[in-house]
Amino acid sequence: MIAELGLAGLWLCAALAVLQMVAGACGLASGSSARHALYARPAAIVQALLAVLAFALLLYAFAITDLSIKLVATHSHSAKPLIFKLTGTWGNHEGSMLLWVAVLAASGGLLAFFERRLPERTMSATLAVQGFVALGFYAFLLLSSNPFERLPVPAIDGSGLNPLLQDIGLALHPPTLYVGYVGLSVAFSLAMGSLLTRSVNPDFAKVMRPWVLGAWVFLTLGITAGSYWAYYELGWGGWWFWDPVENASLMPWLAATALLHSVSVLAARDALRTWTIMLGVLAFSMSMLGTFLVRSGVLTSVHAFAVDPERGSFILVLLALYIGGALAIFAARAGSIAEGKRFAATSREGALVFNNVMLTAILAIVLLGTLYPLLTEAFDVRVSVGPPYFNPAGAIFAVPMLVVMAIGPLLRWKSDEVHRIRFEVALLGAVVVAGVVLISVLGNFGVLPVLGLALALALAIGALLPLRGRDLRRVPIATWGMVTAHFGIAVALFGMASESAFTAEKLAALAPGDSVAVSDWMVTLESVDPVAGANWTAIEARLRAQRGDGEPVELAPQARNFWSPPQPTSESALETRWDGQLYAVIGDRAGTDDRGVARWQLRVWWKPFVTFIWYGGLLVALGGVLAIIGRVRTDLRRRRASAMGAARREDIAAIDRSMPELAE
Repeated sequence: MIAELGLAGLWLCAALAVLQMVAGACGLASGSSARHALYARPAAIVQALLAVLAFALLLYAFAITDLSIKLVATHSHSAKPLIFKLTGTWGNHEGSMLLWVAVLAASGGLLAFFERRLPERTMSATLAVQGFVALGFYAFLLLSSNPFERLPVPAIDGSGLNPLLQDIGLALHPPTLYVGYVGLSVAFSLAMGSLLTRSVNPDFAKVMRPWVLGAWVFLTLGITAGSYWAYYELGWGGWWFWDPVENASLMPWLAATALLHSVSVLAARDALRTWTIMLGVLAFSMSMLGTFLVRSGVLTSVHAFAVDPERGSFILVLLALYIGGALAIFAARAGSIAEGKRFAATSREGALVFNNVMLTAILAIVLLGTLYPLLTEAFDVRVSVGPPYFNPAGAIFAVPMLVVMAIGPLLRWKSDEVHRIRFEVALLGAVVVAGVVLISVLGNFGVLPVLGLALALALAIGALLPLRGRDLRRVPIATWGMVTAHFGIAVALFGMASESAFTAEKLAALAPGDSVAVSDWMVTLESVDPVAGANWTAIEARLRAQRGDGEPVELAPQARNFWSPPQPTSESALETRWDGQLYAVIGDRAGTDDRGVARWQLRVWWKPFVTFIWYGGLLVALGGVLAIIGRVRTDLRRRRASAMGAARREDIAAIDRSMPELAE
């Protein structure tokens, strides 16, 4: 009954998406048909409730291991812990797409229920576009990826979830990314609705800004969580591999970052109208492209879902419809968008535009590096694109962007003179030069790590300079958000550069009692024993690690073997200190020593300040949250003041009506 209810809910959602799309389109017409636009809001709200219910039913089916449902039998197991049964709901293609659609519908419902600031005509067009986007994904689920498909005969037991996904990271990484992707779909719908009704103005931007901010915060959290998950789960010791599916999540974040700054300028200064619409289309295009790459089967990745090409073709058609249609509308209507207010190159708007161009260039580099191997493979030529391409090519645009990021917030809006902030510019320049010289003298490091460390210090100082000379108690929360986010970028950059410059690694074959030194740590293998878990067995190494004369700590890395489905995994062991992490992985047996005692491969890293990468990511997300809080508080104050002003005017009018002699 669970499957039938869930499937019926999805069919009803598809019908409501059609109603929402048609009713919203009627709002663009004049005459009697315009009244049908009133159905768009309730259609979106009811659709949201049904989509969330459908996902809740699938979640319940996984919780009770309903083996009559094909998806549960294929991706779950009765012996699996409950937490992994629940997270397994979206640890597969069909379930993850249902989560995507549920979040998409919920976002549309929230937009329809709460948003009253847009003109009704623009709102109708926005809901029509959102309904059109949702309809494509409902069709994809119902025709190609039915999550509620029944088995003719219920399975005796399930096949189990991919062991790499049996981790708490699955509860954090995909949902946060999906919320970010779907937030960009709302921004896309708002951009298209405003373009269709020729109402691209600051009022539209003020409505769009919180959705972009929210999407950007969740994308930041999703990428940060995914990076740390891969870092400790895969056992290879790195935090970013330039994997194509990693890039598929990075590209929407880059576009969303540019869009966030552009929509803020439009909301505050009535500039960058065309650029904002274009970035709204680009950001959603990148999220759609990421969906295609993950689910088309064209990529080989630990992140990608192995699905048949037919599903990839379906998503490719949706991509062509959504993005091709949006670009066609943009080409037809772009000329009707007013230019907006002008500004000088040396202004805060100018700095934001420069950094938006740099972000777009970095996005193009990542996109080219991700798609190029796919293009060459079509001609039977296999190439690999990795850090030797991405790091230097990205740095060409990232370095000037970081410099301008440090200086930009110090500039005035509309127009400014650089000599007004010559002290701050000189200070930041001196920090960069001194940092480069000092770090180069202290050690033989690569150019990019040295430059990264120097820029991180300059950016940290630059992030705090807007607070100089101000009463901190009176600084707006939104300004604190900007400062926190920029400081978080500096912290993350410091962690990236430090990990690249200072990491020490040792690979050794040890017997119990043997030791290996890595940096200022001494790591001793005490024993290797078999252990067992709920659905796995493992070889566990017992390590004793001591740093100088400090207290020794114990580490227990494992080499696991899951039996449902059968797959070996490596479970790393971490010892976190304020200045870095000790990272250990146990490998295969490596023969015996001269005493006949078994030796085991052990790989150990000392990674100075690597945790600052993820601390920085959290700070960036916190900055976005503070900005949202600040904007909400400002909007509430303005509405309250407007309401008080209206009430005061009404009181005066009432007095005038009751005492006409005073009015005269």
